[in-house]
Amino acid sequence: MMGYENHTSCSDFILFGTLLFFPNKSDFPLLYIIIFNITITENTMMIILIHRESRLHTPMYFLLSHLSFMDILHTSNIVPKMITDFLSGSKTISFAACGFQIFLSLILLGGECLLLAAMSYDRYVAICHPLHYPILMNDYLSFLMAGGAWFIGIINSIVHTAYALHFPFCGSRAIDHFFCEVPAMLVLSSVDTTHYERTAYASGVIFLFFPSSLVFASYIQILLTVLQMKSKEARKKSFSTCFFHMIVVIMYYLPFIFTYMRPKKYHTPGQDKLLAIFYTILT
Repeated sequence: MMGYENHTSCSDFILFGTLLFFPNKSDFPLLYIIIFNITITENTMMIILIHRESRLHTPMYFLLSHLSFMDILHTSNIVPKMITDFLSGSKTISFAACGFQIFLSLILLGGECLLLAAMSYDRYVAICHPLHYPILMNDYLSFLMAGGAWFIGIINSIVHTAYALHFPFCGSRAIDHFFCEVPAMLVLSSVDTTHYERTAYASGVIFLFFPSSLVFASYIQILLTVLQMKSKEARKKSFSTCFFHMIVVIMYYLPFIFTYMRPKKYHTPGQDKLLAIFYTILT
């Protein structure tokens, strides 16, 4: 590690978390290359299909196309850097690149939280109030939901990126993570970050607690409605439209909440990296 520090500028960081995952060539992350290619290909095809097929020009698929685009950006923001670092043997990342990675990551993390909540509302209306669906969930409302998710995510990211990067990093600049993330950066700060952690906790309530509560409330109502359906085919169709969405929601929200809504002193590098894989790559 001292060798890395001696050959980097004072403004560079070192992402040595990847070394813990893949210590030698035999452990090359082939799985992540496969996941990256699948993510890019399938989400791109999804967006093209939704755009070209007029029957898919509905609020649900409009929101899904934005979710696919966010997934493309999110995976592209993290995985290529991991693979490049491994192949080149260089683990350094400049201050500007680290800041951009945090900025884009926070936009997409916050935006996806709000977008998943919007999608759960769409399914709630479609299954529990199908006759009122054109009124309660129209194209204009879906546009506002998607636009709001992006806009609020950008505003939140600007605030937290600027706040987190203004802390002095006087000691080690080695980030024990596979990408630049705020909790991992705070560990390196040489000043007290308690005030910022409270601000981050408040944002967590807005972006994590409220949306996840809306999601689970929506699916409880959906489950109760589905169980009352007399038609087996209707129950099967309703479950099939929600089952995989619910799996993604659980895999996304729970690790995200556990990482961003805990005080700094309770964070451990190994645990944070494992949790981050869920809400940055696998989902």
